[in-house]
Amino acid sequence: MRHRIYGKQLNRKSEHRRAMLRNMAAGLFEHGQIETTMPKAKAVQPFVEKLITMAKKSKGLQTRRRVEAQINDRKVFAWLADPNVPEDKKLNAFFDLPDASKIEFNRYGEVRKAPRLVQHLFERIAPMFEDRDGGYTRIVKLDKHRLGDGTDLVILQLVGKEEGPQIGGGVSNRRKSADRRTAFAAGLRKEDAAAPVAEAEEAPAEDATATAVAEPPANAPEAAPETEATDDPQKPAEG
Repeated sequence: MRHRIYGKQLNRKSEHRRAMLRNMAAGLFEHGQIETTMPKAKAVQPFVEKLITMAKKSKGLQTRRRVEAQINDRKVFAWLADPNVPEDKKLNAFFDLPDASKIEFNRYGEVRKAPRLVQHLFERIAPMFEDRDGGYTRIVKLDKHRLGDGTDLVILQLVGKEEGPQIGGGVSNRRKSADRRTAFAAGLRKEDAAAPVAEAEEAPAEDATATAVAEPPANAPEAAPETEATDDPQKPAEG
């Protein structure tokens, strides 16, 4: 029986589970999204949102110490200056990444200077959700499974700048069809709006042609006056 047991145990000891949640939260704050399993995502989601709420309410020293007690402060974004990381892996759609030239390594390859995680949480993540009362993260199911046990994989991400149904996945066919319908309808509306304008431009040209035909030229000789018709054929016409 699960008497006085709160939350999911995730088949781990308390120290292991606490360290895992801290590392997952740090990775989420650094990259904007992480790929994990559904039970782990549901376990770390409330932990992450409480940290963001604390960072939103106050930026004083006491709040900073409370956050540092919950999550391990560390240097972040060091992988931007790592030559072993491919360039396509350095792309990040959620954050405006810092300048890699500000990240320094010592002669042994260890990070000497880089942004701090807690500072990043207070200065860049918390201001993004000033007008949002909770619900800072979302879980997106992926169409792939983990090798080994076949567990369903999901993406846990911060909301606000995501694009498409899945970050890093393909665009859905329903979205493509909707975009095509929208573009077709916009083209029809554009043609309907251009038709009255074209008719209005053609109408004055026809009136000018008719006026030119009706009015004789200025140098043309005057026509002879017409004789009045009479009913009596024997009576010559007057004039």
